Parts: sequence; structure tokens; C-alpha cells
Amino acid sequence: MVVAHYLDTLLLLTVTAAAVKDLESRRIPNRLLAAGMLGALVLHLLSPQPVAGLLAWLGGAAAGLAIFMPFYLVRGMAAGDVKMMAMVGAFAGPGDALRIAILAWCAGGVMALAVVVFKGRLRMVLANLWAILRPTLLRLPRGPMPAVGSAGGRPSAGAIPYGVAIAAGAIVLLVRRYTQ
Repeated sequence: MVVAHYLDTLLLLTVTAAAVKDLESRRIPNRLLAAGMLGALVLHLLSPQPVAGLLAWLGGAAAGLAIFMPFYLVRGMAAGDVKMMAMVGAFAGPGDALRIAILAWCAGGVMALAVVVFKGRLRMVLANLWAILRPTLLRLPRGPMPAVGSAGGRPSAGAIPYGVAIAAGAIVLLVRRYTQ
């Protein structure tokens, strides 16, 4: 049984559902992510080489988690986005997890720029960046970590539903795979 097409189809369905939920409620349900992880595991185990499939599942989930965890730790990303990337990695394996993350960063950057421009918050973004970079650039002692959604106590310039960016990265990778 060739499992790759089933993995890709289930990945496409899962990231689409997650993106829709993220747009709708700004949350990605844990049940959806857990179902995706379980579906990916079952399909990998049904592959002609189940041990290799299991290793791809584990390695991909670990890679997806490791790639986005630093952003969560510095309060730049929500936990649901990190878990979604781990789920995407479980489907795709470690190499494609990295490719999808890079594509997601590009999509997220475009989304963030659009939010900043359309909401007229470019000055706020630059002020927040200065508040973050100032201690390093001027070699000042660092204070405590700023609160979630702030840059040194400054208001956030806006947030984006990053599940949409992750879904876009996965979809672009799948489209490339099937059109080349």
C-alpha cells in the first residue's frame, strides 16, 4: 500500500481545518492536532517499512517542535502554533518539516507586514523593535522579560493567526510536490 498520497491528503485536510479554526477563533483545537498526530502515526505504521515510518513520524514531530519552540519561549508564538508545526512534521518527516517551517515564516512575514500596513501601525512596530533591540545595541543591562504581547511593556502592533501561515507552507510544499 502506497501511503504517501494518504499522508499528503490527510495533512492537507488537517492543516486546512486548523487554519480555518485559527482564523475563526484564534485557537487551534488540541483534539484536531492529536487526531492529526494519530492519523499520521497510523499511516506511517501502515507503510511498507513501518520502522522507517515510525522514525519519520518521531523525527518530524521532534523537528517541528524544535523549530518553533524558541519562538514560543520568547513569547513570539502561541503554543497551538508550536503543536501544529509538530503535527505537520509528524506527517512530513524532519526534512520537509524544515522546508514547511521556512515557507511558513515567509507566509507569516507577509501576513504580519499586511496587518501592520493595513492597520497603520508601522511606527508602533519600529518603536517596539527599538525597545527590544535597544539594550543589546547600547549594551545596557537587561531587565525582566516583557509581558506576553508586549515589547518592554509597549502595546502589541497586532497578532496574526499563525496557523494560517503554517497551513500555507504545507500547502505550497504539497503543490510543488505534485506539480513538478
